[in-house]
Amino acid sequence: MASSYKFHNPDGLYFITFAVVEWVDVFTRKEYAEIVVESLRFCQKEKGLQIRAWCIMSNHLHLIIAKNGTADLYEIMRDMKKFTSAQITKAIEESNESRKGWMLWLFRAAGERNPNNKQYQFWQQDNHPLELISPKFILQKLQYIHRNPVAAGIVTESQYYRYSSAIDYAGGKGLLEVDCLM
Repeated sequence: MASSYKFHNPDGLYFITFAVVEWVDVFTRKEYAEIVVESLRFCQKEKGLQIRAWCIMSNHLHLIIAKNGTADLYEIMRDMKKFTSAQITKAIEESNESRKGWMLWLFRAAGERNPNNKQYQFWQQDNHPLELISPKFILQKLQYIHRNPVAAGIVTESQYYRYSSAIDYAGGKGLLEVDCLM
């Protein structure tokens, strides 16, 4: 069944979330989160992705994004998810990861249920894009993204979380180039 959530406005500002299949806590390991950061950086530099806010949690990723190039946001996110899926599963296969067998088993089982996959499925299918059309909605999603690590008990203040744009909004320099909304 097709999702009703789509990138309808090609020039819009969107809040998106995508999660690891079965909500597996993959990004508790720095090396896997860094693959996502590097891929986002590549998409910014080479594909015209504008990141306005972001946060990588233990098993999902939140973004507020737009584009400044010719590639559609759908295509950028599709390619990014495909690339990171392959890179992260390869990194897990080649690691001494204590949960390696269990994670690869889950990813393989998810891949077998999806005819579009050859072996593994790492990300859940949907991005759940929501177009941000009002200042109130933008602020709500921005605060939600930045408060996620605080609500999870990872940090006491959002700007101290490494894998988030909250540091950029606090006047610092984070891991990615962020076009702040405010």
